[in-house]
Amino acid sequence: MQTELLAAGFGGQGVMMIGQLMAFTAVAENNFALFYPSYGPAMRGGTANCTVIVGTEIIGSPVLAEHQNIIVMNLPSLLKFEKNVETNGNLLINSSLISQKSNRTDIHVYYVPANDIASSVGANLAANIVILGSLLKLTKFAAFDTMEKMIQKKFGSKGEKVVTINLNALKAGFEAV
Repeated sequence: MQTELLAAGFGGQGVMMIGQLMAFTAVAENNFALFYPSYGPAMRGGTANCTVIVGTEIIGSPVLAEHQNIIVMNLPSLLKFEKNVETNGNLLINSSLISQKSNRTDIHVYYVPANDIASSVGANLAANIVILGSLLKLTKFAAFDTMEKMIQKKFGSKGEKVVTINLNALKAGFEAV
């Protein structure tokens, strides 16, 4: 079994963190993972996206024409990558920042108000973790408790408050779809 993701947004929205956490969680469950980042000309404010593939078998290549799952955190990413969701795949749209609706009828589209949900749990910066929680519920690429452990490990050095906010964001995103 294999789960593929392309996550895209502006630099600073935590797109790379989505990919890293997905890959680390898969590895923690003794699965294979590939994380392939792509940055625009500027780290913060420029475009950023990453491809992540996790699965139970060796992964051949990070280059995909279509993806099972795509997360878009801003409108330019929706406009660029909507066409790359494979038929019957999932498109997760951060509806807090994107009011435009998808034109596709051959895919599953989820409008997740990630920034709004993140604000309600204590930090607008956790919008990426909210939408990651939604992806986790939809795809079941890992166990929820394994993802919780990875968040604790990744954010532990930033203090208990940051860990708690991100765990709450994960849960809220999981429940949002």
